Amino acid sequence: MYKLFYSPGSAAMAPHAMLEEVGAAYEPILVDMKAGAHKKPDYLKLNPNGRVPTLVDGDKVIFESAAITMHLADKHPAAGLAPAPGSPERGRYYQWMAYLTNTVQEAYINYFHPDYYAKTDGAIAEVKATAEARLQPMFKIIDDALADGPYLLGKQVSAADIYLMMLARWSRNMGKPAASYPNIRRCVDLVRARPAVECMFKAEGLT
Repeated sequence: MYKLFYSPGSAAMAPHAMLEEVGAAYEPILVDMKAGAHKKPDYLKLNPNGRVPTLVDGDKVIFESAAITMHLADKHPAAGLAPAPGSPERGRYYQWMAYLTNTVQEAYINYFHPDYYAKTDGAIAEVKATAEARLQPMFKIIDDALADGPYLLGKQVSAADIYLMMLARWSRNMGKPAASYPNIRRCVDLVRARPAVECMFKAEGLT
């Protein structure tokens, strides 16, 4: 049985949905980040970054949301959430997973944690505004790629679309959220309607 350490609405959303998608037995373990549970010694032994998610798979521990998402897709190929290794589609899958986590998610760090980069109120506001502005052309790139979709890999849903759904939700309070782009909205709505994703939303108490 897997163990998933998570916090509602965090980067654990995609791995949590993946566990539901593949139908694996797992134990969800809530990490109370407001109480500082992610900085406690026991948790830091699992994830020295002090972040969620963390997946325990037997005697192995995996952190980083994208890594967990891809690991689950590969370990449960019958779920059909990742193209076959070596195929052209696999290359596109790697492309989108890398883009979503290395480029888009990195900009979100600036948006949600501007205090990492600035200290005064004015500078913090500027970092956050700049991050939101940076995200818009990224959303446009994704939206253009989805024009012939409805998914990032075309007609077949993949773990990358589940990851995109998570990132799109994080933008919901922005002036121009990801879902205001029509092709992203179409993809996200399809992913959101999946029973496994609905189970994850209910389990995490999300709307």
